Amino acid sequence: MKNNSTYLGSVQDVSGTTIRIAMVNDSLSGLTYVEGEGYKIGQIGSFVKIPIGYSFLFGIITQVGASAVPENQSDSQPYGNRWMTVQLIGEGSKSGEFQRGVSQYPTINDEVHLVAEIDLKRIYGQPDKPYFVNVGHIAGAESIPALIDVNRLVTRHSAVVGTTGSGKSTTVASLLNALSDQKKYPSSRILVFDLHGEYAQALKDKATIFKVNADKSKDSTEKELYIPFWALNFEELCDISFGSFGNDRDKNVVLERILQEKIKSITNYPKKGIDIDDLNIDSPIPFSLNHLWYNLYTQTLGKFYPDRNGTTLDNLAYETDAEGNEIKGDATKGIPPIFKKINTSKANGERVQYLPNSDVPLNNSQQLQSLGSKLRVPRFDFIFKPGEWTPNEDGSTKKDLDTLMKDWIGSDKPITILDLSGVPISILNTIIGVLLRIVYEGLFWARNLSQGGKERPLLLVMEEAHNYLNFDGSALSIVQKIVKEGRKYGIGTMIVSQRPSEINSTILSQCGTFFALRLANSSDRSHITSAVTDNLEGLTSMLPILKTGEAIILGESVKLPMRTIIKAPPKDKRPDSQDPIVFDEVDTENSLLPGGWGNIMEKDPNYEELIEAWRAQNPRIKRIIK
Repeated sequence: MKNNSTYLGSVQDVSGTTIRIAMVNDSLSGLTYVEGEGYKIGQIGSFVKIPIGYSFLFGIITQVGASAVPENQSDSQPYGNRWMTVQLIGEGSKSGEFQRGVSQYPTINDEVHLVAEIDLKRIYGQPDKPYFVNVGHIAGAESIPALIDVNRLVTRHSAVVGTTGSGKSTTVASLLNALSDQKKYPSSRILVFDLHGEYAQALKDKATIFKVNADKSKDSTEKELYIPFWALNFEELCDISFGSFGNDRDKNVVLERILQEKIKSITNYPKKGIDIDDLNIDSPIPFSLNHLWYNLYTQTLGKFYPDRNGTTLDNLAYETDAEGNEIKGDATKGIPPIFKKINTSKANGERVQYLPNSDVPLNNSQQLQSLGSKLRVPRFDFIFKPGEWTPNEDGSTKKDLDTLMKDWIGSDKPITILDLSGVPISILNTIIGVLLRIVYEGLFWARNLSQGGKERPLLLVMEEAHNYLNFDGSALSIVQKIVKEGRKYGIGTMIVSQRPSEINSTILSQCGTFFALRLANSSDRSHITSAVTDNLEGLTSMLPILKTGEAIILGESVKLPMRTIIKAPPKDKRPDSQDPIVFDEVDTENSLLPGGWGNIMEKDPNYEELIEAWRAQNPRIKRIIK
């Protein structure tokens, strides 16, 4: 068999899953031919097979040359350039069946053979299996499709990582297009957290798009994104609305007030599945935050006439406007009342004092001022005035959370995009954590229902994950819970990031599959190497030299690690993340000018439009060219 053209050498050293091979000394050209196809011998990342009885051990070449010489032979072969280091990754039968892991190890002088394209086809080539999705082809072998096991991709979590410009967003779009194929997967459902509004254009035919400040034009398919504040738990609500409390007393007062409002709401409008005895502060029950704020503001900052009859709250001292009307503010609009100035002497008119300490609920009014300003700012309307989910003073709403959840994870389209580009940056991380928790808890408690994840699994795609899954991100705890336990309830995650080194290591270690595109930073590469289950440092060392759109796919959803050319979607269905053109070649045939700096710009551009768009926090301001 050593005369076979696939023969490379023999095993001379075995250490766990690492073996070292002494290569044969012929083939000076470095080429060998198998069934007319030429193969370069000793390519990093290429596969080898070792016949063991009726099966084969498969390995991947991670090192070639003098540095691959075993330590015990380095002195006798100081220039031993005919050596290879191979990492064992699995075993297969001669009929082509393959499985990860090894049940036996090679011994000294066992033959090592090149894995030719015909062998790879037997291992990879099962495109007829419905649970495999095609994302491209094997690099250097266009006839072999790159197939991903959907079962393991979704339930065992995955990560798509790559430096800016490596084709990361396009790869995600390709994956989502393949996973949302309605003929193949008629009940697929995917929820995308899109921080920069990149995917609406790429997936508009297959996606329902929710966005803060959605485009209201006739041709737009965007829908307004609402997140009812009353669906938040107490800590989340405080973080977004009141901010941090200076003392526990104030925090407990707010907690008790919210609980009272929820009790009043559920008394007036009973909800299935819960009664007063089961109610707690985190139960998602509607209540009027505006009126709660107004009452707290009045009782904390109010002033009264101590010489008048009646209770102190009946004698509040409001300022008056030019027409003599008391300025009592407006709870619905978040406008606070204005009170008269302190006057402790009757000689100056009627006395005005602060409310007695026994009537003042909060020691510090800073949180009330903060919440009041947010209630008045339109940028926070998506959470404090959530459309038909906005509670009246008595807690009634036009819609409940069932319609919200149906919109997000029960749409008639396979993909739902939550475009978060309009969320104020100060609360973005908290909002992402809120959305993830709401979805997780809904599917967790519905795990025995047809709407739950066990019957219809859900894939969560988290773009720019390093922004909120770092070591102190507010969404960290819920995502850790999802990656650890979500598999049992049909919830899978796809982490997308250009800086994997900034993602919490617990989350990254739970990802069963990696789509590793070009990564130039050594710290990022080391995190990927340490996170993958296979001992493949040699393969991940190739990451800095990958071409744009080329990925090394590692992990549970592929039979063997594979260097893959990802199939890009059509140009009109790619994410809106391409680099602007600074200067392009002149297209003389079509009389087109070069882009960017090569264009002749309009004379006297209207920069009023720039300021208008900035102030409106809206990039869709209508463009007017003079």
